[in-house]
Amino acid sequence: MRRGLVTAAVLGLLGGVWTCVPDAPGASVPGEGDAEGDTRTPDGGEPPSADGGGTPPPDTGDDGGAPPGPHSGPGPWPDEPIVDYTARYALGPVQSVGVDAAGHIWLLEGDRIGVLRAGTDRAVWTRGVGQAAGGFGTDRLATGSSVICGGEGGRAYVGYLTYELATLPYSCDTQDWWRKHFAWIAGPGEPCYSDARLAEFRKGDLDVVRLQADGTVALEEHLFRSVGTSNPASDPRSPLAHIGLRNSNDWHYDEDRMVLSCTRVMRGPFKGDVYVGTNHGVTRIQGLVYSSHRHPAWYEDEASQEGLRTAFTFGLGIAPNGDVLIATDEKLGILRPSASLRDFDKEMTWEGPAPWVYQGYNDRIPNGVDGDDLWRGIAQTPDGRTYVGSIERGLWRMDGPRRPDGTRGPWQADATFVELEGLPTRRVQALQATDDGSLFVGTADAGLWRLLPDGSTFQKVEDLRGGHVKQLLYDPTVTPPMLYILTDSALTVLRGR
Repeated sequence: MRRGLVTAAVLGLLGGVWTCVPDAPGASVPGEGDAEGDTRTPDGGEPPSADGGGTPPPDTGDDGGAPPGPHSGPGPWPDEPIVDYTARYALGPVQSVGVDAAGHIWLLEGDRIGVLRAGTDRAVWTRGVGQAAGGFGTDRLATGSSVICGGEGGRAYVGYLTYELATLPYSCDTQDWWRKHFAWIAGPGEPCYSDARLAEFRKGDLDVVRLQADGTVALEEHLFRSVGTSNPASDPRSPLAHIGLRNSNDWHYDEDRMVLSCTRVMRGPFKGDVYVGTNHGVTRIQGLVYSSHRHPAWYEDEASQEGLRTAFTFGLGIAPNGDVLIATDEKLGILRPSASLRDFDKEMTWEGPAPWVYQGYNDRIPNGVDGDDLWRGIAQTPDGRTYVGSIERGLWRMDGPRRPDGTRGPWQADATFVELEGLPTRRVQALQATDDGSLFVGTADAGLWRLLPDGSTFQKVEDLRGGHVKQLLYDPTVTPPMLYILTDSALTVLRGR
């Protein structure tokens, strides 16, 4: 068995689609039943599609004030080769950064959200929005904040942390173990319902926030609108509304409680989609509607296929062809998204509308001998090479993968891993590929490095403050493209280097 930070789940078969919950009374399979109300948005916007699919509009580049498209101009920010944004714009400490489709730069630091509006010279900060209201703690809406990700112009997504509920017992009049002990959200009239218990499920998860005319930030919504047809809480008037992320195939299960990573699709047919990595899997979001979740998982007992296990998703990226790149503490995955948002959570492994291209382990690392793999970054360069970085095990190139040949198990695929030499450390914190074929490698203790398009030559990126790279963010929609580098000391942007 792989060792690591894991969350338990039971695997049931519903309608031929593998899911992460057991059969439950009243549970519906995505695509069945009445979908009315599943995709409504409070701002009067159009739903993703009539079937909840979310097939995106043509990529016209019109993003409500954003630069009109890839390689169309410099955008609203300096086009100098390197700018220390922390010094120039007096940003102060920042733990996470995002950019929305209008070019606004979003900043997160503890219980504060800042916005450096496009073309301005100072960020405006707002404290105590949404889950951060009232501060952090186990008795509050969150124990801390985690990441921020830009959305459409003027919108951002803010992730929060809390504790897991997998082993938290509740006292109630039922003999059903799952309803008593697992992350089961009971509705009014169902066994185990209470106001206190329902309050537990409002913790953590994801806020959607909006930029106001004065530059401050206000809560738009605590994301809760699942595309799944089993979701009665799509009605904002429901007592079950606003309880955050939960399984789209059965809203009763609250497995995704901590948001650990996020990324916005910058271009291509799914431009504007947002993905978040959690303590349990990966959720896909279109506007205020989500589909949750998918994960590269494994069984505690492979022979009996019992005891499904997942690991925390700290590494998340988008390949040049739109594939979703997933790096957990243990396992790696490449997922091909469907046009339909409703289909995203349908687990059919190598088949179906959103199949896995790859999921597996780095077999060069001893299985369960030396602890977790602790993957923190994953990226794919334009030549199709996939790279993964670990906070303890260095930088690796993943050659392949190729789909199973029919003689292997359904959860296996072939790939060859090669550890790359040339970095002064094995502590890799973040990866980002760029259009020129380079791979930028952010380390935890040796600054930023660039792997040249030849795939073997490393160059140190000089003139950056701070040796611990916390985040790398690439915006290819402007010319020259912008590479945001967030370190423990500064936010710096490289252009044309």
